[in-house]
Amino acid sequence: MRSRVLCGLAAAVALLVTGCGSSGGAKSADTGTATAAAPGGGTSSAAAFPVKATDCAGKETVFDSAPKKIVTSNASSLEMLLKLGAGDRVIGTGFPPGKGTLPADIADAGAKVPVLGDMVIPKEKLLGSGADLYVETFADMGGMGGGMGTAPTAQEYQAAGIKRVFLRSTSCAATAPAAVQDLTGVEGDIRSLGQVTGTSAGADALVAGMEEKVGAVKTALAGVAPDKRPGYFFFDFDAGTKQPMAVGNRQVANAVITLAGARNVFGDLDGDFKPVSWEDVVAKNPDWIQLGVRDRGSEAENRKAFDEAEKFLRDFPATKGLKAVQEGHFVRIGSEVTTIPGTRNADTVQRIAHALFPDQVKDAQ
Repeated sequence: MRSRVLCGLAAAVALLVTGCGSSGGAKSADTGTATAAAPGGGTSSAAAFPVKATDCAGKETVFDSAPKKIVTSNASSLEMLLKLGAGDRVIGTGFPPGKGTLPADIADAGAKVPVLGDMVIPKEKLLGSGADLYVETFADMGGMGGGMGTAPTAQEYQAAGIKRVFLRSTSCAATAPAAVQDLTGVEGDIRSLGQVTGTSAGADALVAGMEEKVGAVKTALAGVAPDKRPGYFFFDFDAGTKQPMAVGNRQVANAVITLAGARNVFGDLDGDFKPVSWEDVVAKNPDWIQLGVRDRGSEAENRKAFDEAEKFLRDFPATKGLKAVQEGHFVRIGSEVTTIPGTRNADTVQRIAHALFPDQVKDAQ
């Protein structure tokens, strides 16, 4: 992944909110997530061990028991573990959640998690944390360069007694073999963490809730023909306005947009995030634009950020004539719940669908 894209991701996770259903059930074999051995050689959703988890290259990590001390690379994996009921085992995190960004039911627990790094956790601090599991949201945050530091080697992780699990929906996104059009990968990450931490029942419940919400949208929009799907542009305002950053067809946002009944105007780009030009955006002339700002920690500050993003598009010569701008078709939903994997991706599907199809989708969250 290019350093500019990774630095954009770094800024995103620093203020993370956290990604007929979208998957139709567990897809461990397809997503490469954790699988637990079960009688008869199948897989089980029960908290059974040993559990195997695979990385993007297919390398397996075996867990004979649930980890007792977990460190998370950022607030995305932290939120998943808190939702799973394994938050009491998290002893530290990098890229901590911004003020007011975690859901109310887990906010207090999240605030108690020690911060080991405001961005990427320093190598020495991670290796000396005493963790037996490190949950990584991206493939190699240490590979960002600049001030991000150096990541531990596989040998150093092993010497420190730390096993790793990756959120494959993000860490493997750039090299995924096909476009991401549903939340199977996100649900696979949740199930994987559930199996590794022995909280599979909680994972199943979270995934079922996601599938129910997405399924309701799918049913409501069943009559919308493919050629009637409005063009949709995710405007990452905080990534900079000099050159827009588009979400490609391997990014979880592509799935969120697709499930909401829209068409990602940059869905023809293979990859997760890619810089484009304003000329490219003008050529796409989207019907709707999402003002993808990152959570500022309060409703007032968020409103201010959305206002600034909208003002830019209305004033900027290249964009003020766009169809979406002329018609005021702006969607005010934050970046994190759209581009970072988590249970709230399903809520975002509902919210976007409601904005675009208010008569069909009325139960926006």
